[in-house]
Amino acid sequence: MIDLRKLTEVQRRLSRKIVEKPIDIAKVKRVGAVDVSYKNNFAKAAFVCVEFPSGEIIKTKTIVTTVEFPYIPTFFFLRETKPILLAVKDENFDVLLVEGHGKAHPRRYGLASHIGVILSKPTIGVAKRLLRGVSKDTYVKVGKAFVSVGNLITLNDAVRIVEKLLDENGYPKPLNIADKLSKRGESREKE
Repeated sequence: MIDLRKLTEVQRRLSRKIVEKPIDIAKVKRVGAVDVSYKNNFAKAAFVCVEFPSGEIIKTKTIVTTVEFPYIPTFFFLRETKPILLAVKDENFDVLLVEGHGKAHPRRYGLASHIGVILSKPTIGVAKRLLRGVSKDTYVKVGKAFVSVGNLITLNDAVRIVEKLLDENGYPKPLNIADKLSKRGESREKE
C-alpha cells in the first residue's frame, strides 16, 4: 500500500532543494526536451536536443523501460523519473524542458523540479494544463504552455527560453517532437 501522506511529506521536503537563480541566456546553446508516453506496463521516453535559439534539431533519442510506479495525480515525478533519467543519460544540454510541472504544483515540487534537483541542471516545467491548488505566482502562460521553474533557473529566464522555441501552434517545438517520438513504434537514436 502506498502511503500518500509520507510521499506528500517527502515531496514538501524535496521542494526546499529547488534553487531559483538567473542564467546567462546568451550562453545557452543546446536545449533538451523530454516527454514520456505509456503503453501497457511500459514507458517510452523521448529526448530531443535543439540548438538555441534556432530550434534546429541536433539529436533525438527514445528509450523503453518498464513502469515501476502507478499513476497517482500530483505524484507523477515518481512514475516518470526513471524513464526520463534513462533518456537524458550522457546527453549534452544547457537547459532541459520537461513535459510536466515544476513549481506550478500544489506542493511546489513537480516532475521538472525533481529532474532538475537530481541532475543539478536548469530545468523548466512545461504543461498543457494547470493542477488544482497551484499558486498564480509559480507559472506564466506562454502560448498554450504553462511554464514554471524546475530548478536552477528563474521564471523570467524560463519564459524567455520557451518563447523562443514556440511552434506555430503555440507550444515548444522540441516538446511537440518529443511527444510524437514517445508515441511512435521503435526506440532509436538519431544524430
